[in-house]
Amino acid sequence: MLELTNAEEIYPIVKSPLLRKKRKGKGFSLKELATVGLTIEEARKLSIPVDKRRKSTHEENIRILKEILKKV
Repeated sequence: MLELTNAEEIYPIVKSPLLRKKRKGKGFSLKELATVGLTIEEARKLSIPVDKRRKSTHEENIRILKEILKKV
């Protein structure tokens, strides 16, 4: 698989429960990766950040991952 050159621009959107705002997350959740058919190893080879602690799934993040996979 190919690596993405601009990995700095890849980040998930996370909704803060206290502030009710959207912010940059540290990585995509395992459920989001599974929805688009990626494993942790494949995501890391593509320089996609993974956050094992996150449990939430957001449609915006799934859309971002699908766009990344189209480019590869």
